Amino acid sequence: MSARVRLYHCRDSRSFRVLWALEELGLPYELELMAFPPRARREGYRAINPLGTVPACLVDGQLMTESAAIPHVLATRFGPSDLAVAPHEPGYMAYMNFLLMGEATLTFPQTIHLRYTRFEPPERRVAQAAEDYAQWFGSRLRNAETLLEGDHACAGRFTMADISLGYAVMLALSIGLEEQVTPGMRAYFERLSRREGFGRAIAAQAGGEPLPV
Repeated sequence: MSARVRLYHCRDSRSFRVLWALEELGLPYELELMAFPPRARREGYRAINPLGTVPACLVDGQLMTESAAIPHVLATRFGPSDLAVAPHEPGYMAYMNFLLMGEATLTFPQTIHLRYTRFEPPERRVAQAAEDYAQWFGSRLRNAETLLEGDHACAGRFTMADISLGYAVMLALSIGLEEQVTPGMRAYFERLSRREGFGRAIAAQAGGEPLPV
C-alpha cells in the first residue's frame, strides 16, 4: 500500500518522532516546517489541528496528533516492518509499554519543566515546579533504564519503541537536563543517533526554526 503522508513539524519537537519514523521506513511524505508554537505562529493551523499542537500528521487524509502512536500506525499500515513488534512476538508487551512510556512518562514532565523555565513570562515562572519536574523526569528515566533489553528497548532489535524512548532522551539533552541522563541512557541515545534514518530526519528538519529553549 502506498503512503500519502503530510507532516506538520516544528524542529526538534515531539513531531520529530514521526519524522524519524518516516525516514526509517523510507516512506514518501510531505513536510511543512513551522515555527513553535504553531497555534500562534502559523496562520490557520487550528483548522488543520484543533489541538494546536505538533505533530499534526495526515495519513491518507486522516488526522493523527499523538507522536507515540503515529510511528506504530505507519509501520503497521504500510508494513509489514520489523520496526513494529507483532502481538504474537514475545517482545510485544514491552514494545507497547516503551512506545507509550516515551511520551506519557518521560516527555510529559519535561514539558512542564520547559513551561516554567522558558515558555511562561518571567513573572509566571516557578523555579520550584521546574526543578520538581526535572527530578521527576530523572527518576523515571533511571527506572526505565532498568527495563531495557540490551542495546534496544525490546524485542532484540531497533523498533518504534526506540524512537519514542530515544526522543525523550534527545529532548532532555537539548533543554538543559543533561544531569538527569545517566551514562547508560546517553550511550543508548548515541547508538540510536548513529542510524541513517536519524541522520536523514535531522537533515530534513534543518531549515526549521529551533525550539525556543
